[in-house]
Amino acid sequence: MSAADYPDVAVLLPCFNEASTVGAVVRSFRETLPNARVYVYDNNSTDGTALQAMLAGATVVRERRQGKGHVVRRMFADIEADIYLMADGDGTYAPEDAEDLIRTLLTERADMVVGTRRGVRDDAGRNGHAFGNRLFNRLYRFLFGADFTDILSGYRAFSRRFVKSFPAVSGGFEIETEMSVHASRLKLPVCELELDYGRRPEGSHSKLSTFKDGAKILWMFAMLMKETRPFAFFGVFAAGLLAASLVFMAPVLFEYFTTGLVSRMPTWVFSMALMMMSFLFFTAGTILDSVARSRAEQLRIHYMAQAPAKKPVAARTAVSKSPKRPKADAA
Repeated sequence: MSAADYPDVAVLLPCFNEASTVGAVVRSFRETLPNARVYVYDNNSTDGTALQAMLAGATVVRERRQGKGHVVRRMFADIEADIYLMADGDGTYAPEDAEDLIRTLLTERADMVVGTRRGVRDDAGRNGHAFGNRLFNRLYRFLFGADFTDILSGYRAFSRRFVKSFPAVSGGFEIETEMSVHASRLKLPVCELELDYGRRPEGSHSKLSTFKDGAKILWMFAMLMKETRPFAFFGVFAAGLLAASLVFMAPVLFEYFTTGLVSRMPTWVFSMALMMMSFLFFTAGTILDSVARSRAEQLRIHYMAQAPAKKPVAARTAVSKSPKRPKADAA
């Protein structure tokens, strides 16, 4: 096949102090996907990451705002392609699996394929990372649905439609959570493909902070819950305030129906104030639920306005290996 028959693939590598690994990662992606363009977005590295990436043949761009979310937002805005493949520059994701991710994206007509990490619990770095990974995945399935089993994976393939309709407001490692919620919110076709997760080589260290980044991800869960499911979000507060109001109200009412007197007037006033606040939260959730539905419709319209891949039919034959069966498929 000629080069014109292949889809336009862009490999995106956000990097921060990955000089020891980024060169080998770039070279492996260029060997695996010889027709793809490899971009390394350097996020204020101080160890020569940009130089190593350039020597390996990547196009290097500097993003001064610190945080993976800022880098991803810049990458998605800058790069034009039919298919986007995002990975890390630390060598934990195998470039050889890129063909399977792209093939699954095309054959399943999906907008995002997530490479779930088979050995993530063995190489999470610390027990806190492994525990947090399990906690966040379970919390995601409870709050937003069962579309994904590994929402924190950084190895993903995207369609142009997904990339150009994704608002990307996160600043840090919580960007993967936002991607997953975006797909679930718009009911986009997605797949998961179980892949091996490698260990970091000697000299490479994780940039994740167990408590700091964990708190950011939890905060992102709350914000996304408020923005995408406001009735459930405010309904929790409304129910709690209503329950507290009834607790304080019960002895006052019992006294009134028993003696005809209200001796604890401050308690009665406080209970009524709690009930009024409960009604306010319920009303806010009802109104904002309609607003959220309207915003989801607008995002869906914007998504549909994006052109699909230019060469979807010819691209299916661009990869020669036999495809792996995707682990999950959600429409």
